[in-house]
Amino acid sequence: MSLDVYLKSQEKQKRSSSGIFVRENGQTVEISEKEWTRRHPDREPFRVIETETDTLYSSNITHNLARMANEVGIYKHLWRPEEVGMEFASDLIDPLREALHLLKMSPEKYKKFNPENGWGSYDVFVNFVENYLNACYKFRDAEIAVSR
Repeated sequence: MSLDVYLKSQEKQKRSSSGIFVRENGQTVEISEKEWTRRHPDREPFRVIETETDTLYSSNITHNLARMANEVGIYKHLWRPEEVGMEFASDLIDPLREALHLLKMSPEKYKKFNPENGWGSYDVFVNFVENYLNACYKFRDAEIAVSR
């Protein structure tokens, strides 16, 4: 199970990508064709290609990192943004920035919330928050959507 986050536009946008997605350490990530060939030289990838979409940014993270999100104060901002008045990407900038600062200032405090099953980690969570924050800066007017 994972949390999927989206920043959406009012209008459809053209999108180009490799369309090759893999599941790694509690996240779905897009990789290049070159990377796929390096990993699986004898197999053709399955591609998911969207030519037009209202999604400006999307990412996901394992539910195993919910405790870490809660400890750093952004569980509801990520999993239930509507409950804390988060509607647009710009609304998330301050909470994500503050959480990222806390995470980086006290890594050992938060690493103790690494899932025992090894699916997800402090490093994966920091990367997720950092990327989401950067997307919020880039797409400030985008609407937040989540699937949990």
